[in-house]
Amino acid sequence: MPPPARVRPSASDPGTSLAPVTRAQGRNGSAAPAPSRDDLGDAVWTVPNALSVLRLLGVPLFLWLLLGPQADGWAVVVLMVSGVTDWADGKLARALGQSSRLGALLDPAADRLYIVATLVAFVIRDVVPLWFVAAIVARELVLALVLLVLRRYGWPPLQVHYLGKAATFLFLYAFPLLLLAAGTGWLATVVAPIGYALTIWGGALYLLSAALYVVQAVGLVRQARAERVAA
Repeated sequence: MPPPARVRPSASDPGTSLAPVTRAQGRNGSAAPAPSRDDLGDAVWTVPNALSVLRLLGVPLFLWLLLGPQADGWAVVVLMVSGVTDWADGKLARALGQSSRLGALLDPAADRLYIVATLVAFVIRDVVPLWFVAAIVARELVLALVLLVLRRYGWPPLQVHYLGKAATFLFLYAFPLLLLAAGTGWLATVVAPIGYALTIWGGALYLLSAALYVVQAVGLVRQARAERVAA
């Protein structure tokens, strides 16, 4: 995963150095700008952003279905719609040329909110153990701290790692299976090992991606400190 493009600081900001923007090496060895959220447009009213907002609005509905009437079937439908919109917003953003900074923030935010909210509900209903959810929540807290540190040194948020995307993909498949496994009958017996296996693999990849984010952030902070010493 290439490093993000460095935010160009102003001369009035003493907390950052005036180093050139970091560039990633292309396939042919030439320097090419690394992709960054800060290079995207400022559009707000776009189709992909509307889909991301729709996913966010589905979180309280999903929680109510799980914890209120415990309508697991409808909760699965909400999860399926969330998964479809997660796939569609990225495709439409590229196809329509509507990639934006807001969209780059909303998409992973919706993913994380669904994951954490679902796991918390699963703990309340004794579907997954508390330690598993605690590990996922700790991961989000660590990444929030990493974001603050990177901003302090003039770096934008790190690009989403493919391992994090893979973990989200596994979770979106695992959660409906876990809901089915919480029921009774032959279907619950069949899907239970699959659902728990996907959950374990998703959790492992989720934590691994966080470790990679931390390693990259440490490297960027060291680079920023070296630039300050050399300045």
